[in-house]
Amino acid sequence: MKNSVFVIAEIGINHCGKIKIAKKLIDVAKKSGANAVKFQTYITDKLISKDEDLMPYQKINIKEKINQYEMLKQNELSESNHKRLIQYCKKKKIEFISTPYDIKSAKLLIKLGLKTIKVASTDITNVELIRYLLKKKVKVILSSGATSQNELDFLFRIIGKKSNLKKISLLHCISFYPAPINSLNLKVINNLKKRFNIKIGFSDHSLSNHTGAFASLLGAEIIEKHITLSQKLVGPDHKASLEPKDFYEYVNLIRDAHKSLGDGIKKVEKIEKLTKKSMQKSIIVNQDLKKGEKINIDNTSSMRPSKGISPLYIDKIIGKKLRYSKKKNETLFWKDLK
Repeated sequence: MKNSVFVIAEIGINHCGKIKIAKKLIDVAKKSGANAVKFQTYITDKLISKDEDLMPYQKINIKEKINQYEMLKQNELSESNHKRLIQYCKKKKIEFISTPYDIKSAKLLIKLGLKTIKVASTDITNVELIRYLLKKKVKVILSSGATSQNELDFLFRIIGKKSNLKKISLLHCISFYPAPINSLNLKVINNLKKRFNIKIGFSDHSLSNHTGAFASLLGAEIIEKHITLSQKLVGPDHKASLEPKDFYEYVNLIRDAHKSLGDGIKKVEKIEKLTKKSMQKSIIVNQDLKKGEKINIDNTSSMRPSKGISPLYIDKIIGKKLRYSKKKNETLFWKDLK
């Protein structure tokens, strides 16, 4: 059986610019059984112009009069805050991952010793940033929201040499927050795995507690999900995030789904062995038979338990002679035949 699904609790900017909230969310992730938390690392002035309006989904989720620059600036993490959060994650024994939105931010994360760096759907076409990361000793997770198969094919023709593919994981993603269930198109997961032969996952922006489990059953090896202390908090992603109780259930459903997959080999499982003996049948004689008589369809039947010859092998015993006399309803064993 493969290793367990790697679950990332996406905190993003749901910390509202407050370290205290960020730490509480790290606690939620750890308690829920997530493998990692993920933040966003950016320099607002490098990311967006000062008069840029909110994205369509952000306008729905944020009712305040604020533009995108102001919203992002409020949630920008300083280098010292990164260090504090990384240290807290080490204390809690959960991996710290972040998404850089420019090369300077990527350099900071590498300097801080991150082992894994996530490229957001925003930068799935940012070849310069992706190439920079692939030159470093880090694992790179690419999110593919709002991206076509043709665009991904083109990207992988550019970056897809073998040494890079060992570092890359790719997440299927629908870039709407929250994403309706009927938009998730989870069958893409298997198609991406076959096409690129790399680790494939799912960045889940739905509000369902079950979609991570569904994705894992379809082969997703990484699941990313936004978390929040409350969907009522002000910010672009809170309404598409799970609160602590729901995230705990979400992770446990993924774990149960993965456990249910097994190794794919059809066999009698250990837990079934006693059931098999009492549930299945053996061939019996349905009348008294004397030594030397031949076995045929008319003088045999089958009954529980399964302790003698299985009815599966009835064709193999027809015409065989008895070594010993058998009474009605006695079980037939291979040693009884010659």
